[in-house]
Amino acid sequence: MKRILLTSAGILLCAIMVLGATRSKKRDVESNISIFSSIVKELQTNYVDSIDMDNIVKAGIDAMLFKLDPYTEYFPLKEQQEFRSVNAGEYAGIGSYIMERDGAVWISGPQEGSPASKAGLRAGDKILEIDGTDVKGMNHSKVSDMLKGARGTDVRVKVWRPYVTDSIVEFSITRDKIQIPAVPYYGVVNGNLGYIQLSQFSEKSADEVKAALHDLTENNKISGLVLDLRNNGGGYLESAVKILGYFLPKGTEVLRTRGKGVLDEKVYKTSSRPIAPDLPLVVLTDGATASASEITAGALQDLDRAVILGTRTFGKGLVQSTFGLPYDGMVKITTAKYYIPSGRLIQAIDYSHRNADGSVQRIADSLTHEFTTSRGRTVRDGGGITPDITVEYPDISRITYNVVSDHWAFDFANKYAATHPTLPPIDEFKMTDSIYADFKSFIDPDKFNYDKVCDLAVEQLRKLATIEGYMNDSLDSQITRLQSMMRHPLDKDLDTHREAITPYLEREIASRYYFQRGEIQNALRHDPALDEAVALLNDQKKYALLLTPEGASTTSKATTDEKK
Repeated sequence: MKRILLTSAGILLCAIMVLGATRSKKRDVESNISIFSSIVKELQTNYVDSIDMDNIVKAGIDAMLFKLDPYTEYFPLKEQQEFRSVNAGEYAGIGSYIMERDGAVWISGPQEGSPASKAGLRAGDKILEIDGTDVKGMNHSKVSDMLKGARGTDVRVKVWRPYVTDSIVEFSITRDKIQIPAVPYYGVVNGNLGYIQLSQFSEKSADEVKAALHDLTENNKISGLVLDLRNNGGGYLESAVKILGYFLPKGTEVLRTRGKGVLDEKVYKTSSRPIAPDLPLVVLTDGATASASEITAGALQDLDRAVILGTRTFGKGLVQSTFGLPYDGMVKITTAKYYIPSGRLIQAIDYSHRNADGSVQRIADSLTHEFTTSRGRTVRDGGGITPDITVEYPDISRITYNVVSDHWAFDFANKYAATHPTLPPIDEFKMTDSIYADFKSFIDPDKFNYDKVCDLAVEQLRKLATIEGYMNDSLDSQITRLQSMMRHPLDKDLDTHREAITPYLEREIASRYYFQRGEIQNALRHDPALDEAVALLNDQKKYALLLTPEGASTTSKATTDEKK
């Protein structure tokens, strides 16, 4: 009981820093801490059922911090390892991605060269036991904790493997240090252009980008570069500053952070000689490009150093710092806002001004302000980074969505890999008529959740007609006829949407043989944003025009059937 109360008090003392902007009086803070501690004590003593006090207090802390913003978080000791692993870009374990599905945890894919891969684990293996413990009903997080462990220790994993004769397989795997690549793939596209995919800003991100950039510029003599920041949620601010230094002159200001106090301002400048100061550069962004990724894209846009291409970024302009707490706890607190070179703040939501119901909303475009880049192009604050060239994607069809979300593509790739020991080189592999025909045969129409939405709507119409007293034999017959008209021929629709479904099938199959690297390489063949970037880098006149005030507002619609 003493430990819980002290931990609670320690957390609430940290809340003083978070809530300091309200200038609460010392007496108010002390009284609130006393009230909270008393409630915890009374619950422990008098509540009718037994209580997991750690979970209760953690829930209270989480609710308090979430009132501020989604990024201010408390981490007890047992939850800190995952946080540190992500930021460090490494952990000790078997090196495999896992997923929850159908009440179980499955291997979604081992990392290339990892202990899991070397031992023989495959995508599609359903985990049954870990070190003799049945994991049925356990969630993704619990199974992940069991698979991780000290480097050099062994773990026994029993799985059920589909599409093979001996379906129960057991592995003894020696854990090792697993590197989470910040650059999962880089290479040459279109013969003379470089491509780097940066997935996170970890401690090792800058070194990985530097190595890739050196290889592409020195060994491949590229004439332009595509830096892909899509789906990059950010990470270390310092890594972003280092990476910006590879493209900008030494001493260039790329960022300012401002905290609560007038003196809490810090200026960040590039500190090294650039590797590629004049190399034409296109940065790809999307709605999941956030935080440090937006610093990178935004600074390059503000300094007219790169063309930004894709869709508007997430809009996170807040900086977090971590602080130690009693009993080995840790709190991550939003301590500053960041401003990119034009002076704009790209934060999309003002969490300090909430609606009456506590909800928040994005800043309306009409309320944003104009700023100018170093050459005088107009840019705006609030709502993320708006690209110089916007790639618009049509909505995905329902049948394509079901193929992916209901794991039909995933399961077919597992079957294909089980019955085909090899695959052509990744640059040569493509979806053939034969493979697609096998995929169509693989789908069980009775289990494919394709028409159920329409069926449910029609049944709801029938139910409402009955309740309202309109139902009779004639109307029932008409509703039945409507229902039959709304049922699609699955086989025909699979053919109609083959072009949209094919990229998902190809990349799933490619990953079974060539891991994440092959999956990315294959995906790039069906990437309209990359196609736009390549076309732009091969048209230097248009590229230069976009970086002048006259060429600032260019929109291009990608020609593709569906969002890939």
